[in-house]
Amino acid sequence: MHTLRLLVVAGIALAVGACGTTPPVGKPAGSARGGYYLDDGPDANPPVDLDAVPDAVPRREPLHRFANRTYVALGNTYTPLSSAGGYREEGLASWYGRRFHGKKTASGELYDMYAMTAAHPTLPIPSYARVTALDSGRSVVVRINDRGPFHKNRLVDVSYTAAHRLGLVARGSARVRVESLDPDAYDTRGEALSEGVFLQIGAFSRADNAQQLVARLARELAVDPERTRVVLRDSLHRVQLGPYSSDDEALADRARVRERLDLNAVLVRRDG
Repeated sequence: MHTLRLLVVAGIALAVGACGTTPPVGKPAGSARGGYYLDDGPDANPPVDLDAVPDAVPRREPLHRFANRTYVALGNTYTPLSSAGGYREEGLASWYGRRFHGKKTASGELYDMYAMTAAHPTLPIPSYARVTALDSGRSVVVRINDRGPFHKNRLVDVSYTAAHRLGLVARGSARVRVESLDPDAYDTRGEALSEGVFLQIGAFSRADNAQQLVARLARELAVDPERTRVVLRDSLHRVQLGPYSSDDEALADRARVRERLDLNAVLVRRDG
């Protein structure tokens, strides 16, 4: 939360100071009283059951036209990464709250302190990352849609809800690991895809049509929904069943799908 935000005005990212301008409330960050600033902090009436807010679901998105250009903040020059692939760093995480709620982020989107988002100085916008608290092992998946923090000892700023789930709200900050995530490695539920042989039963431009096929497989073939994945590739929602232990096992199910549902499934292989 001890951070600077970038507001997009007429398509230009402007650095706006938000930290270090007012003294912390009571003790410094890391104390029992927390470390948010007088003009920031948690909302008076946050939604109930923030622990139930799901992780961000990684999906492939085009990079923002303006938010990935080289920029200057507090006299320092930052060049955003052209790709998030393989990024892994450890450092201090903080969070930001109501002072920025509803204001524009570097992506032009309005900041929602109750969404699973984060700000990072150089990770591509948008991209996805797993943030893990090193002391507790708690982790969340966030969508990077903002720039900051710009303190030398800060690595990432997470939203209020992400901070709540990580156990950072009262402390204000904590050491974390930030790891980029490949959207192609996850299904539309945000679950990691496994390796192996799969049957692709159908591909649809509409997500609801894919879910209808998932329901039909469960209803007419008694397929366990946990074995069915919807994978978004090239704007198509691909319904895949598996993994199978062998090609023969997959081919047997393909024959059953053709006989019972009159659908022609194809074998696909997924490598790690």
